[in-house]
Formats: sequence, structure tokens, C-alpha cells
Amino acid sequence: CSFKTSSLFLISFRSMQIPEAEGKGEILPPTIQKIIKGYNKYLRPFFDTVSIYFCKTNCNTGLLCMITLFFLFQDYTATIFLRQRWTDERLCFDGNKSLSLDGRLVEMLWVPDTFIVDSKKSFLHDITVENRLIRIYPNGTVLYALRITTTVACSMDLTKYPMDKQMCTLQLESWGYNINDVMFYWTRGNDSVRGLDTLRLAQYTVEDHFTSVSEAVYETGRYPKLVFHFELKRNILYFILETYVPSILLVVLSWVSFWISQSSVPARICIGVTTVLTMTTLMMGARTSLPNANCFIKAIDVYLGICFSFIFGALLEYAVAHFCTLHRLNSKELPKNFQESLCLELKLQLMSNPVSSESVTEKPLTSKVMKRLFCIFDCFHVKNPYHIDHYARFSFPLSFIIINVFYWVYYLYF
Repeated sequence: CSFKTSSLFLISFRSMQIPEAEGKGEILPPTIQKIIKGYNKYLRPFFDTVSIYFCKTNCNTGLLCMITLFFLFQDYTATIFLRQRWTDERLCFDGNKSLSLDGRLVEMLWVPDTFIVDSKKSFLHDITVENRLIRIYPNGTVLYALRITTTVACSMDLTKYPMDKQMCTLQLESWGYNINDVMFYWTRGNDSVRGLDTLRLAQYTVEDHFTSVSEAVYETGRYPKLVFHFELKRNILYFILETYVPSILLVVLSWVSFWISQSSVPARICIGVTTVLTMTTLMMGARTSLPNANCFIKAIDVYLGICFSFIFGALLEYAVAHFCTLHRLNSKELPKNFQESLCLELKLQLMSNPVSSESVTEKPLTSKVMKRLFCIFDCFHVKNPYHIDHYARFSFPLSFIIINVFYWVYYLYF
């Protein structure tokens, strides 16, 4: 989201005398100077666990203020607030209130070396300053918050696209400290991730999400790992309006030729060729935003292939009907007894003894070919070619409805 603002911000501070830090030229509050005096940020504190959790973002409405799934590159992009909490006894101080420090002071403290597994690209927001928060409590507890945008790899199964569900993960690990040094855990379990119930995404709906704790085993040791699992279901309405409905209308349009007279050759050929070309263009457009992976036979490819087969079949139907009509007209010009005599003679030759069959082979080749062709045509002879259109008016729609029922039941419920 983007917005414009022309507001005037007035910020008032409590009066505080801030002396200059010795030997560093840095101006720090006395309490901070006392805390970091003798502090070595290169040594980890003596603690057992590091608590990591997510907070609500986007005006306290959701965990993920932006999440976009790119199935073209098999990854997703998310903007998150990552909050880590641990206890460092070296930072204890007297008082009953916490200290909120400038994010730039994080360079003076020890922080966990947490990283995002399978991250392709990540960056820390720095407008107007680096979006980092350091808050220290009197007992030495440190709250460290970051606002990060990351692109993480997500292996997707697109066989049921666009009726698919994708399970993606966001994994957090310690880079250098193994399980003997630190332990990661979710502060409130599954409740550590909040706000997804009200999250609204463009193409997806968050079906389920949960957290887990595990260990990452590498050659250098075992490292703590936190995993956030979330399942996204694709909204199919866009694809129904963009692909499925146009393809169904093209199939129905190809059936119009069944009600056009067979003598109207240009009209029927124009409808058939136009629907075939339009369907080809629709199939190519549907594949432009998909990964070029031959291993994926997607549900939308199956449906477009079915529609293309029906459209192409309607064009072939007219070719068969027109051919039968011409064959019927040509057969009327020849004597009926002539055709029957040719077929009968060929049958008698095949059933006769080998001697007679040898005599048949001695006849001219053209005569045998003509006899065979006449018999083949007679076997596929249609008494009334106009009945082909009549049968197609019912068989094509009925077959298309039955296939659609099986298609939608299979991909939606299996």
C-alpha cells in the first residue's frame, strides 16, 4: 500500500543531562554508560535459551504485512517483524522500567546470529532510520526487533493448479552457535504467530499455520532451528473468469456448426478454424505465467486440452459429414449392381482355393485396388450423412458435461 502525507510531527523529550562517553566521543545516557561499561559484545552471555517470536504488523492487523507467492520462481516474498528475546545478566541495572534504545546502539551489544534458511534475498528496512529496536529490562532481558523483507524458496506442487494448496515454511536457524551454546523456542507456541486470521491476500487464503522446533544437522554440528509452517489455498475465482469460462464458451461456439447446413461450407469451416485458433491462443496465454517445467501436468492444462479436443473434434465432424455426403452423391452415379458385383467377386476370390487365388493375383493391379476401395467404402457407408449432425448435437454436449463432472470432482476432492 502507498499513501501520501503532509503531517507535522512534534516530538518532545524528557530533559536529561547526557555526558560524553570516555574515550569514544559518543554521547550516551548515564544508565547506558553504566550498563555497557566493561561489556564485551564478542562474548555471548551465559544463558540457556533464546526466545524468538513474531509480532503483529501492518497497524497491528497481521503477522505478514505482505506475502506474495511466485510460482514462476518457486518462492514467496514476505515482510515480517522478527522479535528475539534473551537474557544477558551483564545488562542488569537498578530500576523498574525498561530502556528503549536507539537501533544504532545494537552494534554495541551481543545479538544472536539468527538467519533465514533458503532465503534468496533479504533486506532490512531503513526508512527513515534502520527499523531496529533494542529494549533492555532491569533483569537483563533484551528485546531485539527487526523489520525484514525476505524472498524464500518454496517447493511447490502445481499438478492441481489452479486448485492447488501450497505448504511453505519460514525456517530460522543459528549460524554459528550450536545447541550446546543456545536453544531456540517459540515464546507462546502456535500463538507466537498472530494475525493470520484477518490477513487478506490477493490470490490466496491462509488455510492453516503452525510452528515447530527442530534441529539442523550439519557437518559442523547440530544447530537450533525454528520452523513456521503455513498453508495457502489459491482462490480459483480469477481463473474461472479468466480461463475456464472463455474455454467453455469456445467449446459451445464450436457446436453451433452442427445446426448449420452442410452445404454452407464457408460458414462451418470459418467457425471451426476460428475456434481452434482462439483456443490455441488461450492455451498459450495461460502458460505464459507458469514455470517451463515438463514434469508439471497441471489441472488447467488438462482442462484446456479437453476443450481443444472437443473443438477440434467438431471441425473433424464436419469433415466426415461432408465427405460422406460427397461419397453418397458419387455412389448414386454408379450402378448399384456394379458395386455389389465388385465386392461379391472379391469375397469369392478370397474364399476360393489357392489355385483360384493365384489367378486373381495375375489380374491387373488397378482392378484389385479399386475392388478393395469399393468394399472398404461400402463398409463405412452412411445411408443418410445428415444424421451425423443430428447425433453430434446430443453426443458432444453430453460427453462434455460428463467429462466436466469427473474433472471437477477429481481435482476438488481427491
